[in-house]
Amino acid sequence: MLKLYGIPNCDTVKKSRARLDELRLDHSFHDFKKQGVPADRLDAWIAALGWEALVNRKGTTWRKLDEVVREAVTDAASARSLMLEQPSLIKRPVVEHGGKVVGVGYEAVQKLAL
Repeated sequence: MLKLYGIPNCDTVKKSRARLDELRLDHSFHDFKKQGVPADRLDAWIAALGWEALVNRKGTTWRKLDEVVREAVTDAASARSLMLEQPSLIKRPVVEHGGKVVGVGYEAVQKLAL
């Protein structure tokens, strides 16, 4: 089973979900805003992809953070704490298949089409 994690109004999430529908790939969606970020899954994503791949440093949420807060993100522990506090900082969607991390972003969804 495919599972996408993200925020429903994110353009990349919308595009990814539409692509999965187009491919007729059954999937479920975990909404960070309504359901929060599952800490155990975040740990698995960090282990599989590295914290740097998960922190969206190009997004509005990152840019709105105080510079001191941004500069304090220096390792997996500090990134994890901030991502749990600010789910919008996580690049999206995070894609899992069978409970294993496939990747993050639309590119991860495109891999499934191959």
